[in-house]
Amino acid sequence: MSDFQFLAKGIALAGCGIGAGAALIAGIGPGIGEGNAVAKALEAIGRQPECKSDVTSTMLLGCAIAETTGSYGFVTGLLLIFVAPGMFMNFLA
Repeated sequence: MSDFQFLAKGIALAGCGIGAGAALIAGIGPGIGEGNAVAKALEAIGRQPECKSDVTSTMLLGCAIAETTGSYGFVTGLLLIFVAPGMFMNFLA
């Protein structure tokens, strides 16, 4: 293995690690957003208890949609940790 190939593998692995870390940070946003949505829903129910079912169903739908962002980031991070390094190693070998 030449020095160039060794350097290229190191750079590829570093890129995978940095990308995985950045992708897993995507889990922070949905957590904050869902917490804010639940807080506002409880506030709305506290002000008008008769609209509890409407507010709850809308809040649950919004939280489910927001959670997909975190799930996509998690899957991307896992792919960068476990799948991408093997692909780079086969490509650069």
